[in-house]
Amino acid sequence: MTDSVETPEPREPRGEGTGRRGRRAKRGPLGRLALFYRQVIAELRKVVWPSRRQLTTYTTAVIVFVVVVILILTMLDWGFSRVVEYVFG
Repeated sequence: MTDSVETPEPREPRGEGTGRRGRRAKRGPLGRLALFYRQVIAELRKVVWPSRRQLTTYTTAVIVFVVVVILILTMLDWGFSRVVEYVFG
């Protein structure tokens, strides 16, 4: 029993060796801008947008989290300022 592993033939990159230039080379600056715009719109259509209820829930969670962090940092700042006043008079 022989184990032979065939290696695939190297493929030529697209557009090379055929005498044709790629599609990208044919477009001018306005054509590339239009292509970019179409691609952006196509990607935005794939986005799953949250419902109003989900958006309200996420926004509330973020606001509560920020308020909690502000309170923690305020207490730490107050505590460190008291320690500095005590140490340095």
